[in-house]
Amino acid sequence: MNIEVNGKRRDVQAATLAALLEELGYEDRLVATALNRNFVRAADRQGTELKAGDAVEILVPRQGG
Repeated sequence: MNIEVNGKRRDVQAATLAALLEELGYEDRLVATALNRNFVRAADRQGTELKAGDAVEILVPRQGG
């Protein structure tokens, strides 16, 4: 299925947001997610289905200073 992840088109196999994070290697990282500009809580990712054309944002917190 073709979706947009962080502004780039990608062909993915994942059917849910949780599966997408696993497919992209984020499953063990603390991230924030949004689907079509709507924040998705970590607890809701397993039940959040993806469809062709969706836009997903994955934000990784950074430390520094």
